[in-house]
Amino acid sequence: MLAGGQSSRMGSDKATLRWGGQTLLEHVRSQLSAAGASRVLICGRADVQDAVPDANSGQGPLAALAQLLPHLNDGVHLVVPVDMPLLSVGLLQQLASTDASCAAFAAHPLPMRLQLTPQVRQVLEKLSRLAAPQRSLRALQNELGALLLDATPWAAQLRGCNTPEEWKALQQWVDCPPSVHSN
Repeated sequence: MLAGGQSSRMGSDKATLRWGGQTLLEHVRSQLSAAGASRVLICGRADVQDAVPDANSGQGPLAALAQLLPHLNDGVHLVVPVDMPLLSVGLLQQLASTDASCAAFAAHPLPMRLQLTPQVRQVLEKLSRLAAPQRSLRALQNELGALLLDATPWAAQLRGCNTPEEWKALQQWVDCPPSVHSN
């Protein structure tokens, strides 16, 4: 899980925001565990179990993912941001079961399925040394020929929050979701 960054647009640490009686960090970790994750490694933290402190703060999610490489075995991994609390177990399982070395939803670089292999590690390490904007998750996905899944069935769950306004709108949406019959 990516839980680093400065949360500068939010004004406070997004990982510690409260969601359903838990922090966002605890909530997303429990969703990943319920979806079948045997281990949830958290990048960008030093204050929780299975965490890797952010050694390159401000370098973006691709650099954070590259920082996790020494701690990850080859195999299938889900890369999930801490600021998407609506991700369901079903969505995470669907993404994990996709038969592609790299997969994400169209118009959403995260969450992402990544099959780590020595070749994928090389690509990730190479891209992590580039300057922004070439150092991005989309650049990684393009380089790996990622499968971009239809986001339409999951659109509501793929909402994130980067600002206080987005956080408030997300909370209001959960309290009163739009009706499928409303115009």
